Amino acid sequence: MDAVATETDVRIDYLLHLGDNALVLAQRNCQWCGVGPVLEEDLALANQSLDLIGQARLLYQEVARLEGGEATEDTYAYWRDAHQFRNYVLLELPASLPRVGYAQGDMDWGVTLARNFLYSALMVPLWDALQASRHEPLAAIAAKSLKEARYHLRHASEWVVRLGDGTEESHARMQAAFDHLMPYTQEFWTASDFERAAVQAGVGVDVAGLRDAWRATVAATLQEATLRLPSDEGYVPQGKTGLHSEHLSHLLAEMQSVARAHPGAQW
Repeated sequence: MDAVATETDVRIDYLLHLGDNALVLAQRNCQWCGVGPVLEEDLALANQSLDLIGQARLLYQEVARLEGGEATEDTYAYWRDAHQFRNYVLLELPASLPRVGYAQGDMDWGVTLARNFLYSALMVPLWDALQASRHEPLAAIAAKSLKEARYHLRHASEWVVRLGDGTEESHARMQAAFDHLMPYTQEFWTASDFERAAVQAGVGVDVAGLRDAWRATVAATLQEATLRLPSDEGYVPQGKTGLHSEHLSHLLAEMQSVARAHPGAQW
């Protein structure tokens, strides 16, 4: 019984990690709704956010099924605090470049596209590999999500090249975005306890094994964009273990405010 419970916990932690990644990035991308640089791109990011929210819902629904009881996907989105989320710190950062200390500048389209590119370049091979997961519901979610991730990668890649190989200003701003974000990608390759357990159980994928493919994708796109591949050295974030930046609490406060102000309400 203990072994079964432990394996169930491993699956839950791993599914929450994937779901939290999708939900938090969706919330960040949604901030462009109504203020995108052009109408077509405003809608494109809104649609990608809906894709990510759909992925999060499927993953949270599977967690609810495994846990049993009265939990729903809303339980995991609206009724957990920041330290209970397992998303990459990269995804919770504001869509802006830091100015002095922790002060943030205005929303930056280049930061948004650089982040979407770095994340989707990981998720395409990860979802692909997860189609072979021993946990059949996760394998099915991976097959659906892979199609969406491929589109997200193509969209972000095209923008990276367009801006990187564009004007002097757009080139400089894209380079600054990658210089800022690249160190946060170290968290991709630093396995948590639940990830190692998921891999051992045949549920998850050893993400470190995808590093070479990810780096090749990133390097090729940045070269086409005439951008320099930045160093990823620095502090290794630990969002997967619940250690987040202060930005996640602010993001969740905004996202969860209605649900917490009107618990049990239905629309």
